[in-house]
Amino acid sequence: MYNRLKVLYQLQLVDDQLDELEELRGDLPNMVRSLESRINEIKEEIKLKETEQKESVEKRALNEEEIEKLKESQQKFKAQLYQVRNNKEYDALTKEIDHSDEQISKLEAENNALADLSKSLSYQIEEIKPQLDVLNAELKEKEADLKEIIKVNEKEEMKLLDERKKIEDQVKKPDLSVYTRIRKAKKGKAVATLKRSACSGCHNIVPAQRQLEIRKNNKLFTCEYCGRILVSQEIAEEVEGK
Repeated sequence: MYNRLKVLYQLQLVDDQLDELEELRGDLPNMVRSLESRINEIKEEIKLKETEQKESVEKRALNEEEIEKLKESQQKFKAQLYQVRNNKEYDALTKEIDHSDEQISKLEAENNALADLSKSLSYQIEEIKPQLDVLNAELKEKEADLKEIIKVNEKEEMKLLDERKKIEDQVKKPDLSVYTRIRKAKKGKAVATLKRSACSGCHNIVPAQRQLEIRKNNKLFTCEYCGRILVSQEIAEEVEGK
């Protein structure tokens, strides 16, 4: 158990150093992700508007074809008016002509609305596109800043990651699972030391009996206040002294 506790503390120390390197990047990673997300949203918005505009144009074309067909039929009906033999035939033809007029008017009104929509969408797209240019320029700048910071610390980070991998391979799976869960919940700090009778993570006093048990280094204990894994000062000094 002593070695299990020791490698957990070693892992925490390496993760602390990796966290420090991450902090040097500041808010840049979040800013880059936020800009990428916003750019994708705008691209999707433009795509939807362009699709709607395309469908509007296609619908207008179909309506124009239908209008032409109706007008051709209407001309035929009007020509037949001169050949009718009774009022019944006359009424039937005029009814068809009136119906064609209604359909033509309806389609023309729809096309006018579609033309207005298409025009409105064009304006909207033209208003949105400059935003995309600004965001892309900002993203390029932030990515360059982030890349520069990463480059400066690249060797050190690679060394730490390699060291972390070697240590992680020594950690038992159940211990690593506990460590990972606590580290995620506590935003980085999963292992704390027993320092001046208190947990170095939350600074709450650890009961005297629990302190004695922790100093035996024969069992994995967690702080009853913050939930972090607690290791003795003996383990901490041995690991840090290496």
